[in-house]
Amino acid sequence: MGGLGKTTITQKIFNNRQVVDRFDKRIWVSLSQNFNEEEIMRTMLKQLGEDVNGLDMAQMLPKIKQALENRNYLIVFDDVWSAEGWWDRIRAGLPKREGKSSGIIITTRIENVATEIGVEKARIHQPRILNEEESWALFCKIAFASDEEAQQHSELEEVGKDIVKKCGGLPLAIKTIGGLLKSKTQSTEVWRRICTNFHDAVATRESGSSVMASLQLSYDELPIRLKQCLLCFSMYPEDSEIWAEQLARWWVGEGFVEGKGSRTAMELAFDYLSELISRCLVEVVQQRGYDGRVYSCKMHDLVRDLTIKIAREEAFCNFDEQGRQGLSAQSRRLSFTCEIDVKALNRKSKLRTLLIMTSSPIQLNRNTGLFTIKSLRVLDFSQNRMENISMDDLLNWISSLERLAYLNLRGVSALKELPYSIGRLRNLQLLVLSGCNNLQKLPSSIIALQKLTVLDIGYCPIQQIPQGIVRLSNLQELSGFKLVGSANKDACRLRELQNLFQLRILRINICDESEIEEEELTVLLRLKQLKVLSINAEGCEKEDIFQKLDRLSPPPHLEELYLRHYHGTFLPQWMNPASLCHLQYLCIENGDLNSLGPNFEGTNGTTWKVEGLCLKFLARLHAEWEMVQRVMPRIRYVEVSHCYMLKSFPCNIDKLGAWRK
Repeated sequence: MGGLGKTTITQKIFNNRQVVDRFDKRIWVSLSQNFNEEEIMRTMLKQLGEDVNGLDMAQMLPKIKQALENRNYLIVFDDVWSAEGWWDRIRAGLPKREGKSSGIIITTRIENVATEIGVEKARIHQPRILNEEESWALFCKIAFASDEEAQQHSELEEVGKDIVKKCGGLPLAIKTIGGLLKSKTQSTEVWRRICTNFHDAVATRESGSSVMASLQLSYDELPIRLKQCLLCFSMYPEDSEIWAEQLARWWVGEGFVEGKGSRTAMELAFDYLSELISRCLVEVVQQRGYDGRVYSCKMHDLVRDLTIKIAREEAFCNFDEQGRQGLSAQSRRLSFTCEIDVKALNRKSKLRTLLIMTSSPIQLNRNTGLFTIKSLRVLDFSQNRMENISMDDLLNWISSLERLAYLNLRGVSALKELPYSIGRLRNLQLLVLSGCNNLQKLPSSIIALQKLTVLDIGYCPIQQIPQGIVRLSNLQELSGFKLVGSANKDACRLRELQNLFQLRILRINICDESEIEEEELTVLLRLKQLKVLSINAEGCEKEDIFQKLDRLSPPPHLEELYLRHYHGTFLPQWMNPASLCHLQYLCIENGDLNSLGPNFEGTNGTTWKVEGLCLKFLARLHAEWEMVQRVMPRIRYVEVSHCYMLKSFPCNIDKLGAWRK
């Protein structure tokens, strides 16, 4: 039965501190109903830190065995539907466990699968449904912000328990209906309406279907703005980990989310995702420690089944009865997997979103139907290195997509140069080129993309951004901006940024060729909307540049600051609580700091408002943790690594917070 909590229980075991310490290697493999044996092995190798590029199936299993040999290992195969064929081959290829403490955990909805695999009956654990008391406790945890709030609304207990009773003790049903009620006004009238609708939904379904009834009701009660966003999850492969930033950019590019007031579209997109998580329709996989900012997420199989059903009914995306994506003349969205025939793309004039969801090589040429599509708003190639295609043909086609709003070519190693014709994309809002490790330059026509709000060229060997970036007046995020010197006459200088008044996120790279002129020292001060600033000085040893960095005037409303590979002896003098009075998160990584410096401690009793602090790989840093805690009284999340000279860390760990060392 789905929704009992099998995966949740297994995750708690997998991430338990004693388990982490006991096993040298831990591997988690999620299997879909239509799993691929090669993908299982690729997943295992990736989690073992091995390079899988260019490997065929015959090479993978010996490589897995070699990586696990003489190691204590734990492997989880989650949501197994069948053991036929693949299990015997993979099990036989694993190292024998003689003298080693290793284990395999399998979760399945089908008891016969455990028998097929050869699990002894005594080793089969069957999760039970929750009893009445446990069900109510779980419901209250989700539906109310705190125990105090639950007590304040005691008048809701009777109707709440009536709702919970219909959930049949199934955790997923309880959490989903609890998440729905959490989003509603806490009045008896509203709860009774939900209760009646839930009872009716359960009554019209087969026995034991409270989970699907709760999911359908939760979807029906979503505002329209969230319904479209939720249906996007149907296009991702089953059990896949979905990067939140990539998802949010898709929503913005397709027009599901628009900026409102002082809030940008990207900020609202993350709010939408948080709301779906709060309603227990989406699960968090990775998140930031100090504020819960979501890095990646996933969707429960049963929730995904519902989104596929609704997406098919509402023509959001084309699926067959088995839940596999297909193409028709009316198709508007497609996630491209190895199952899709590229020839079938020919003349699909209504297709507006295309996502590459496979890392396997795909064959594209000018005769491929893909290049006949002209209506795309969203194009994401970030899952594929695109090594077996003509980049000239691909880029010429992309340059013809006049409606394109979001282009993601992240990690496309074959990309060496963008053509001048990219400037034709006058509707482009988000351009992501990060991780293109052979991309050398941007064309001067990039400044014609005046609707651009996001330009991400981080981790690219681009030497410069062309002059004229000031024309990109809508830019809200600029990542990978390289600070150049005066000798580079055609490059964008720091001073050009001072008129990008909408900029919220800025990530700067500094090298030995970088220069900061006197009149540029106040540029950042003029960026009044800037909330996130990252300065990375990796590979820069020039004394002069650090002297200039020391004299910068910081943005007035900065909330997050990242300083990496800073080779000064002390922190810049502007890194003090008075100059950074709105700062909530501070991250300092790598570098030669000997001391945080006198300015860090503030003057006249001023203290930091920082809530999260990260100090990593600062081997020379001499500091007293008690001083840090004194000048950062609001701190509640700390991450420290390889700071050998940091004394007395941590102290006062009973104080509210989360500490890592």
